[in-house]
Amino acid sequence: MFGLIWWIIVGLIAGWLTGKIMSGGGYGPLMDIVVGILGALVGGFVMSHLGYAGSAGLIYTVVVAVMGAVLLTLLLRLVTRGRVRQV
Repeated sequence: MFGLIWWIIVGLIAGWLTGKIMSGGGYGPLMDIVVGILGALVGGFVMSHLGYAGSAGLIYTVVVAVMGAVLLTLLLRLVTRGRVRQV
């Protein structure tokens, strides 16, 4: 149960920070959390494949999650912009 709460907290922080870093209003509170959690997974995956730790203390984990969430947000915006242009 604590692990789930930990990922929600990290996702909330990472999603909020990503919304502030990226231009635009974000995706709303719930989707920002989801993007933050998925970004934490993406960031951990990328960092572990680069030879670094995927997670550690709170600050390191949040930084990795934010980097992953920014990357995920960029990819989401590329995909959604592509669909909007075609309509």
